[in-house]
Amino acid sequence: MKKHLIAAALFWAALTAVGELLLFADLFPTVGSHEAEDFDEIFRILIGMGMPVFAFVLAVLGYSIFQFRRKGEPDEAGPMHRGRGAVPIAWLAITGTLAVGVMIFPGLTGLAKLQSDSGAYGWGATEGDLEIDVAASAFIFGFTYPEQNVSVLRPGEPILIPVDTRVKFNITSVDRLHSFWVPAFRLKIDAIPGRTTFITVEPTQLGDYETDDAYRVQCAELCGLDHATMFSPLKVVTQEEFEAWIAEQQAASVAVAGR
Repeated sequence: MKKHLIAAALFWAALTAVGELLLFADLFPTVGSHEAEDFDEIFRILIGMGMPVFAFVLAVLGYSIFQFRRKGEPDEAGPMHRGRGAVPIAWLAITGTLAVGVMIFPGLTGLAKLQSDSGAYGWGATEGDLEIDVAASAFIFGFTYPEQNVSVLRPGEPILIPVDTRVKFNITSVDRLHSFWVPAFRLKIDAIPGRTTFITVEPTQLGDYETDDAYRVQCAELCGLDHATMFSPLKVVTQEEFEAWIAEQQAASVAVAGR
């Protein structure tokens, strides 16, 4: 019995080591904002805490199947295990402590940060250096820059936001439930008819959908037959490029109005 316990423990240690090493692999999408950095860090913490438990279950099941398997139909039922003794108690204590720990951090602490008016994660922030109104409908996003009097309404037309600028998206829907999601920012929130939700984000690096599809506004709520095609290209540009683009859009609007 001792030999099996040692072998299973070594198998568990190996699986845990492999799983923990994966945390250092570059498996995430592009990190395009401070919020994305925070959420990726939280994800790594959760995986790091949960990996030993997951590996333990795999190790016990895998070793038991490999070592104690039998061919054909069993002659009788196996012995009953009632879950008594030190091992079940230790397992309950460890996993229970992990569960409570996750509820506190990053659960409650992260939620408090998220809901704060100056929250690092953006949902609670009431102001942005740039505001964009988003109207979702089947199956397109419409964007309006109210302070600049610029609108982007045509399907497939990219929207631009400046890097290192706090951008607030005011989001609503005109027909049904949609969802606003930017993979590079790790932020998602529902677009609800008759209600305005919002998120704020601070992009940290330049990006363009043409070279990286993580830079897109994607509907992440099943909303109909063309749900998968409901996205808008996104560009994160320098402040100078953004101001030049705004000037071009304003000039184009004046030219159209003057016809």
